[in-house]
Order: sequence, then C-alpha cells, then structure tokens
Amino acid sequence: MTIPTKHPYDFDPTYGMGLKELQAVVPPPAPEGFDGFWKDRYRRAMTVDPEPGLRKSGLDHPKWHVFDIAYMSTGRFPIGGWLLLPRQGEIRRGLVVGHGYGGRDAPDLDIPVEETAVLFPCFRGMSRSTRPPISPDSHWHVLHDIDKPDRYIIGGCVDDLWIAVSMLIALYPWLSGHVGYSGISFGGGIGGLAIPFDNRIDRGHLSLPTFGHQELRLKLKSIGSAASVQAYQAKYGNALKTLRLHDSAVAASRITVPMLTSVALFDPAVAPPCQFAVANAVPKSKFNEIFILDAGHFDYPGSMLQEAALREKAGQFFKVS
Repeated sequence: MTIPTKHPYDFDPTYGMGLKELQAVVPPPAPEGFDGFWKDRYRRAMTVDPEPGLRKSGLDHPKWHVFDIAYMSTGRFPIGGWLLLPRQGEIRRGLVVGHGYGGRDAPDLDIPVEETAVLFPCFRGMSRSTRPPISPDSHWHVLHDIDKPDRYIIGGCVDDLWIAVSMLIALYPWLSGHVGYSGISFGGGIGGLAIPFDNRIDRGHLSLPTFGHQELRLKLKSIGSAASVQAYQAKYGNALKTLRLHDSAVAASRITVPMLTSVALFDPAVAPPCQFAVANAVPKSKFNEIFILDAGHFDYPGSMLQEAALREKAGQFFKVS
C-alpha cells in the first residue's frame, strides 16, 4: 500500500480510519419521502423529448467517429457534450460517462470499450453546458438553490444523466436496457442518485463518489465543494433537508444492477467514510465489486499502476457479452 503520509493539509485525509473501519460505515436512514421524491423526478424527466442534435467534431481518432452533441434536459436546459461511435463493429451497448467537478474539456478517446456508443454529457452549469446564473466554479455550483429541495442543482444534474440515456435510446432504440453509466467524483455521486430509479441502466461504475452520507460530509473537514457546503450550512443552517434528499449512499441501497465501485483510503476532497458509505450501501452480490485505491484527488506513488488496473477492470465490466 502507498497511502500518502505527507500532504499539505491541516487535517488527516484518512480521518484516522483504516480499511476495516471504512468497511463498517453504513448509510444513513432514508428521510421521509425519499423514494417518492426521486420516482416523481424520474417520471417528469421521462416526459422530456431530448431533441438530440449531432454534428461532426473536429477531433479525429482511428478508433472512433467523434461528434459534438446537444440535447434538451428538464426545464429546457440545453446540454452539450460529445458522442463516440465505433469505426468498426456494431453498436451493441451504450455508455454514458459523467465527469468530476472540474467539468470536461474533451471526451476520453482512450476509453477501453468496444462496439459501444459512448456519450460524454457536460452536466448543467459546467463546460459545454454553462449558462448564467449558474456558476461553473464547483465552490458555487454545489450551492445553487441548495435551500430549495425541488430546485437544487444536483437534482437537475441527475435529470441530465437520465435524459442522456433517453438521447442514446432515441438514436439507437435497441440499446434500451443495455446502457451503462460510469462517473468519477461528482459524476460518481450523480450516478449513485440516478441509477436506482432508471431501469434502462443495466450496470454502473462509481469512482470516488460524492454526496454519500451527507451528515458525515458536513462534519468531516475537506477541501473543494464539500468545504463550500460546510461553510454554507454553518452560516445559514438551512441545507440539511435538501442534502438528505440528495444522499447517494441512501440511493445506492436501492441499486439492483451489477456495480463496480472504486473508493479511496485517503482523500482530501471526498472523505473516504462518505465514499465507503456509498460502496457499502450497494446490496452485496456476486455481480458487485469494490476496488480499493490508496488515495483519491491526490497524486501518490503507485497511482498510475492502480489507475491502470482499475481502467482494465472497468473495461472488462462494460465489455459487450
């Protein structure tokens, strides 16, 4: 193991917990109305015509045809991104790939999948989906309408994921029930919230997932968007109702499809107990696996080897059977 021992933070990003302690973390109880909140939201999202638009991208790659894409999400929010289509073979699977809180500047052209239509949406307010008054800065984005459960930006981003699936199926109807999702950090948390309520998604990979065990997230000192939420709650005290309804660990306990979850033992941005709350919440099954990383959101010796091993595992996980 190469868990970092030297770092610039004034707190311990392991929070004094080893693997056994992290594996014992359980998700919080669901708040009243949790399932109804998300089922109603999904039902509304399914009434939206994504109005998909594609045009050839300036990017060139020997394995992929690359397209710039646009679609319409809830509230007629325009979403931009990229679509990769294989140059060889049939399109037998779909994959939606979420991004972290830094947004996305380009698609991952080295993604290790075959015979797959791969959609890279930019969630509302970020990168190709920026729109005032939403700030693309993660410190402010995460606070947008945080005092309004039905309008909180995170719920809107979950809508964007669901409608990304709708877009793929509108273009390739035979992919219904054969669409996967993979997301890291912010995108991992969005996936944890979205997957349980969308039976068109047949498997998912959540890496370093955010929004797990929101009450712990408010207590464990962190950097990044979590620090913004902590500061807001300390000042105004009106976010907890919204946060409890947007808890990816609570949602993950409702997941019924095969899952790969990659979580870190050290992470200054997404506290490991919150990550493990998500991973531990996924029902135990021979189809589910937890991959342990020494650290997240931090460079460390051995990171390239671990990331390569995870990448290979994810490629196998999403392999067309």
